[in-house]
Order: sequence, then structure tokens, then C-alpha cells
Amino acid sequence: MTKFVLVFSGGGMPETEADQAAVLAAWGVWYGKLGAAVVDGGNPFTPMAKTVDSDGSISDGAVGVMATGYVILQAGSLDEAAEMGTSCPHLAAGGQISVYEAIDMAM
Repeated sequence: MTKFVLVFSGGGMPETEADQAAVLAAWGVWYGKLGAAVVDGGNPFTPMAKTVDSDGSISDGAVGVMATGYVILQAGSLDEAAEMGTSCPHLAAGGQISVYEAIDMAM
């Protein structure tokens, strides 16, 4: 199986504790549905980011759209990994998911 990184952008957490608890429960259900395909359950990101350019200069902010979190899954193909993302609770919050295949660089 190949590893895939799901990178989240947009979305957000609800304001009330009850709604936040419901979102966290939905994530638990999604992880349960995926089972052993979850390699790394990931984490959300803070809105703080830095960009390091090829010349070594550092600037505030992200390159392109700000990523808001990640999950690493294993699947048989990019299409399969993307399909797994279609039921992710992040989408219900108006977010988007970019799915990247990770190349195994066994060293």
C-alpha cells in the first residue's frame, strides 16, 4: 500500500462547545470507518506560517492557500485515497482537501 497525505485548507471549528463536540465525534466516526488505512491521524495547523525561499530568505505567511491540517492514509491508488476523503468531516465545514501521493524514499 502507498501512503497519501491529505492536506486540508479552509473550513473551521464551530463556536459552541456542543457543536465542537459533534465535529470531534464526526472525526472519530471517519477515522473508525477508515480503520487501518489511517497511518497518521494528523493535526490541525495554527494560522501562523513562514515561507523559506530557495535563496534562504524567510518571509511571513504560507505559499499559496493556507493549509489548515493534514492526515496520512494508505491506499491502493490516488483515486482510492481521494475517495476516502469524500466522507471527511472537514468538507462539512466548507473546507477542501488536496491529496498527494508520498514517494517511499527507503534509506
